[in-house]
Amino acid sequence: MTAKNYDQLKLENQLCFPLYACARQVIGSYTPYLKKLGITYTQYIVFMVLWEQDGIPVGTLGAKLHLDNGTLTPLLKKMETAGFVTRTRSREDERVVIVTLTDKGWAMRDQAADVPMQVGSCISMDPEEAQTLYRLLYKIIDQIDG
Repeated sequence: MTAKNYDQLKLENQLCFPLYACARQVIGSYTPYLKKLGITYTQYIVFMVLWEQDGIPVGTLGAKLHLDNGTLTPLLKKMETAGFVTRTRSREDERVVIVTLTDKGWAMRDQAADVPMQVGSCISMDPEEAQTLYRLLYKIIDQIDG
């Protein structure tokens, strides 16, 4: 009987594991800074999209963040309850829900302005390495989203 080779199942041969572990550690490095602001990492990335482009449909927000409606809807409800956003039906198509920042949501931008620098100081990487990593990660995302 021939012994079957299971090298493909070794953790050391998986690209997915270091991506997973790295993502957890990087997101974890945001936690102390975001906790002071009373928000989660997922709320933080929602804010970042809305600070760039306020008043967008939930579907567009989900596409930008690679989040499905099942994840995004309860998150947006919590953000609305906290007074950060409003959700309203589009006048053109009532099936579309538009997410808009409130004054409190815009004020969070000033409070969060230093977070990228604070977290960036925890990760020692020169700008060229960071740009290469950024491009490679988006290459993977684009291939999977295909």
